[in-house]
Amino acid sequence: MSTSLLAFLAVVPILTAAVLLTGFRTPAKKAMPVSFLVTVVIAFAVWDIPIIDIMASTVQGLFITFDILYIVFGAIVLLNLLKYSKALRTIREGFANISEDRRVQVVIIVWLFGSFIEGAAGFGTPAAIVAPLLVGLGFPAFCAVMLGMMVQSTAVSFGAVGTPILVGVSGGIQSPEFTAELAASGLELSDYIQLVTSDVAILHGITGTLMPTLMVCMMTRFFGKNRSWKEGLQVLPFTVFGGLAFTVPYVLTGIFLGPEFPSMLGALVAIPIVVIAAKRGFLMPKKIWDFDAEKNWPTSWFGTLNVKFDSSGDQKKMSLGKAWLPYLSMAALLVLSRLPQLPLKGWLNDVKVTWAEIFDTSISASSTPLYLPGTILLLAGIITIGLHKMKSDKVKVAFKDSARMLLGAGFVLVFTVPMVRIYINSGANPAGLPGMPIAMAEWVAGKAGAIYPLFAPTIGALGAFIAGSNTVSNLMLSLFQFGVAAKLEMPSFIIVALQAVGAAAGNMIAIHNVVAASATVGFLGKEGIVLRKTILPTIYYLVVVGLLGLLLLS
Repeated sequence: MSTSLLAFLAVVPILTAAVLLTGFRTPAKKAMPVSFLVTVVIAFAVWDIPIIDIMASTVQGLFITFDILYIVFGAIVLLNLLKYSKALRTIREGFANISEDRRVQVVIIVWLFGSFIEGAAGFGTPAAIVAPLLVGLGFPAFCAVMLGMMVQSTAVSFGAVGTPILVGVSGGIQSPEFTAELAASGLELSDYIQLVTSDVAILHGITGTLMPTLMVCMMTRFFGKNRSWKEGLQVLPFTVFGGLAFTVPYVLTGIFLGPEFPSMLGALVAIPIVVIAAKRGFLMPKKIWDFDAEKNWPTSWFGTLNVKFDSSGDQKKMSLGKAWLPYLSMAALLVLSRLPQLPLKGWLNDVKVTWAEIFDTSISASSTPLYLPGTILLLAGIITIGLHKMKSDKVKVAFKDSARMLLGAGFVLVFTVPMVRIYINSGANPAGLPGMPIAMAEWVAGKAGAIYPLFAPTIGALGAFIAGSNTVSNLMLSLFQFGVAAKLEMPSFIIVALQAVGAAAGNMIAIHNVVAASATVGFLGKEGIVLRKTILPTIYYLVVVGLLGLLLLS
């Protein structure tokens, strides 16, 4: 079978999902079961994968589905508890005291706070936390999901304390060919990973600095009363300042300290700088920008997350510190549970649910529920209950509301994630064919030739779009990218860095990330219109990074 035909057949399930979601605006609950069935048929008929292996991949996908739903549930519970304890009202007023301008709030909440959460936890957690928080602050649900997806870009390569590099690239690239190159160059694996890390940090630093500007412009263009790009650009000095406040320490950390802490330290440095600057009016816009009155919003902007505040009962003012303490506790627990230097990470990972060799195949699945961010979010919820002295009836309502919102996401992800696992596991097939993602990547590499660096990030993004994970994309495709670099006689660490950055950008359009983020605000069924928006920043990222790759290798 020709490479072109194989690549086309591999992309058919993705095209099916894309056409249904964005072309026909079919809800994901209908589009993803169809895409799953198409994937099963092609895997069985073309890749000759036994039905038992397809079933094992499906079970493996269900394990991952549980992990995602657990994180989403924890995020919704925490927000609902904050709502019913009236802490959310205080948080909302606190941001208004910094600035009532929604554009400024996007820089602080989405770009900086979201990047910190990504650095600490990764795996879609920022959108699950930021999106419902934005809705609680008065943003349209549609806008909140879009922005929550956009933050999963620059910070992602160093998310979860560097996992996409330390696990994804390092685990994906090791092979006899790679070992031979290391020996010839006199480098250790750690030296090579640091070369990749430095280039990843620089590429992200250059490209990501404008991400808060793009976030703000997309908000004013698609959700403003005047539908104006200009209203977003009016705050350009502040958004660029906010971008640099994060990316400068981010790049320096990546170059001098390694892949574990660029996202976390970049955000920790930037948050106080930007907040103080905003309070003092530094580079602030002269005119405050806000959404139109809610009564004028199109119905397509609304989700089912209800954040209307109850005006009855005790109206005693809660302090801002007390209101924020659950989120601060969550952030601290995430950091403490992710640091390899501390024993907590090992203890939490010791509790593992595993199904080895599912149905007597080579496919295994596991979950570490205590290590998942969902557990940290629920612990923060327990802190909220005690700290804010919540009554049991309010706690019950918060959990009941959260469980109800989770059901729709569960149905969609039951088909989406198993589809992903079939894709990823398709490399082990009796026909001896390359796996579906590799088949697509080989076709692109064969057609691109000398200008391949322009397309290397797109390969990484495709892997993340399929898998919903930068780490998994790097595991799947780093060795492939290394091989292409060797054939083209290009420095492999640059091509692998382009892979890692592109995979980070691909998170903005990963289907099950969109579903998970949408679930937190009750926006399920409208995933296609979200993808229509998030494809724009994804294209920006891939084009700029691809051009930078060409420049580096020219």
